[in-house]
Amino acid sequence: MSRFWSPVVQTLTPYTPGEQPQMQRLVKLNTNESPYGPSPKALAAIDGQNNEGLRLYPDPEGTALKQAIAKLHGLDPKQVFIGNGSDEVLAHVFAGLLKQNKPVHFPDITYSFYPVYCKLFGIDYKVVPLGKEFEINLADYKTPNGGIIFPNPNAPTGRSITRSEIESLLSQNKDSVLVIDEAYVDYGTESCIPLLRGSDCPENLLVVHTLSKSRALAGLRVGFAVGHPALIEGLERVKNSFNSYPLGRLAQAGAIAAIEDQAHLEQSSAKVMQTRSKLVDDLNTLGFETLPSTANFIFTRHPQHAGTKLYQALRDRGIIVRHFKLPRIEEFLRITIGTNEQSGELVAALKEILA
Repeated sequence: MSRFWSPVVQTLTPYTPGEQPQMQRLVKLNTNESPYGPSPKALAAIDGQNNEGLRLYPDPEGTALKQAIAKLHGLDPKQVFIGNGSDEVLAHVFAGLLKQNKPVHFPDITYSFYPVYCKLFGIDYKVVPLGKEFEINLADYKTPNGGIIFPNPNAPTGRSITRSEIESLLSQNKDSVLVIDEAYVDYGTESCIPLLRGSDCPENLLVVHTLSKSRALAGLRVGFAVGHPALIEGLERVKNSFNSYPLGRLAQAGAIAAIEDQAHLEQSSAKVMQTRSKLVDDLNTLGFETLPSTANFIFTRHPQHAGTKLYQALRDRGIIVRHFKLPRIEEFLRITIGTNEQSGELVAALKEILA
């Protein structure tokens, strides 16, 4: 600990990202990356911008990218905010919208960056326990708060709730912002973006997306939020007080092409969902208990084998999954849905381990 650290730094416990191992032979199922490549159109667009123009600053507003996102979702470009991955977008959301006089509410088992942001920005927060089946009970959020945020589907559980349920919560939570983090929405979850269309767009709903998962651009770092223009203006104020040029020329070009190639998104997402269904069936045969998932990962445990031992045994065989040493979920493994071949290797390794 340095004596030059600020008091805030001394209290921080940073978010721990998924491991990026350097093993020679590896089945990497720990960071929810897409097993399939980005849209070829996105790669071509990136290549097309890799020229002398890089000496110039990019468009600070990301106008063309905002227009592409707005067109895809039937929104006005004034309803779109962009940033370096959804993590940066979320940071601006916490700083600009969720730092209120009352605590922000989010699940006790969820994306672990949320409490990190709260501590970084000095935001009071309250964790709301998930149910016995690790479900989000929206009735538990109908109390005074300075904002509500949760992923849908939730992470690391993979469980989702319907748009109509969220719309009901929104109608009863009019005095604070409701943020829906839809990082994994394209694998079978109803998006809340349709609620933002038209003149009756709710003033307090914000939906956050990333291009890192279903659009397979984790290495490009692009995320966005959509909501009422007044919310977006607040985020722009924060962004322009922090970094007025967040997205580079290559990132903007690749993101626009990826957004416009909806067919590629749908094809790759469909393959992931098919593999997910087969993997769950295979794990059930081996005695695993798996939560229902509409994400590109599953959350599973074996009632007769410790999660930490299964994690290490898989790692010893060159298969990396995610294990969280936390109360209630220490016996679970979070497994990214890979290709059919990767899932086959995983199942074969588990058969050998359980035997």
